[in-house]
Amino acid sequence: MPESNPNPPTLDGITARDVTTARLTTRVLFAGDQSGIPVIFVHGNASSATFWEQAMLDLPDGYYAIAPDQRGYGGADPTAKIDATRGAGDLADDLDALMTTLDIDKAHVVGHSLGGSVLWRFMADYPSRVRSVTMAAPGSPYGFGGSVGLDGKMAYPDGAGSGAGVVNVDFARQMAENVTEDGEGTPRFVMNAFYWKPPFKPEREEALLLSLLSEHVGGEAYPGDSVESENWPGAAPGKFGPANALSPLYVGDVSKLYSINPKPPVLWIRGADDQIVADGSLFDIAQLGLIGAVPGYPGEDAFPPQPMVGQTRAVLKEYAENGGTYEEVVFEECGHTPYIEKRDDFNEHFHKHIEAN
Repeated sequence: MPESNPNPPTLDGITARDVTTARLTTRVLFAGDQSGIPVIFVHGNASSATFWEQAMLDLPDGYYAIAPDQRGYGGADPTAKIDATRGAGDLADDLDALMTTLDIDKAHVVGHSLGGSVLWRFMADYPSRVRSVTMAAPGSPYGFGGSVGLDGKMAYPDGAGSGAGVVNVDFARQMAENVTEDGEGTPRFVMNAFYWKPPFKPEREEALLLSLLSEHVGGEAYPGDSVESENWPGAAPGKFGPANALSPLYVGDVSKLYSINPKPPVLWIRGADDQIVADGSLFDIAQLGLIGAVPGYPGEDAFPPQPMVGQTRAVLKEYAENGGTYEEVVFEECGHTPYIEKRDDFNEHFHKHIEAN
């Protein structure tokens, strides 16, 4: 299967160029005055830097927008794989290396979904490089799937219920085959049903679909590899790719966030109707088992759905108790992409946040 599909066209005002760092060669988007304060946008899964283009152009004067295609996505070198056993470590280190190559000491950082998961790690490993953090529907600090309770304890020691083994393989196949038609289960259908709250559709639907399809696909990319497990649903995370990197098996010590110095201020913006990162997410295998969509579910006592939003709130509360600050903003009638669905509202909060820091 092909590793990736062509990159979508960019908006006027966006410049795309390949950048080679000590770790990775990838496509990076730029907008604004290079002498301005840098703002780095980190995209989510099944997308690329393209998703951030309008938000980049919307920045006030005096800021310089930068958005890389992450390792495993879009214009990144397809031979550069994600070592999932490091959690989001590869992606956080890539971001650090990009800043070094671009001669950026500190930046405001903005992450969506998986991009938010990367920023939890980046905050923990490189706090001195961060002016402020803006999270748009971020993944839980404890990973995606396979964890229970507000403290993020794993349901099973091998991480079963998370990683590549619970990814819809037909969805990945259609991504690799560049399927652009509509119809239940297609990438277009999934995007329009879950990325935003229907009936909303973005003006750049075609470009965003191409962005979704540009993710690298394969056994060491997306969905990645898996291993058999004696625990439900019968698969545990392997060692490669973004889905495995998000497993709680590899996420690392979340409590490190409480001791970092300095502690950048965090703005957390989410949609009230998000179905991807949610308490009761329809992309959580435990939730699907609970509602009868996946057979063999061991029961809510053994493996309850992950409280993704609750976990994030619990971590940020403890972050604040240890000297940090955060603000949670919830948009009604909004799904998983508040910066696209509620563009003006998102920019109001986001711009205020970076201007204050």
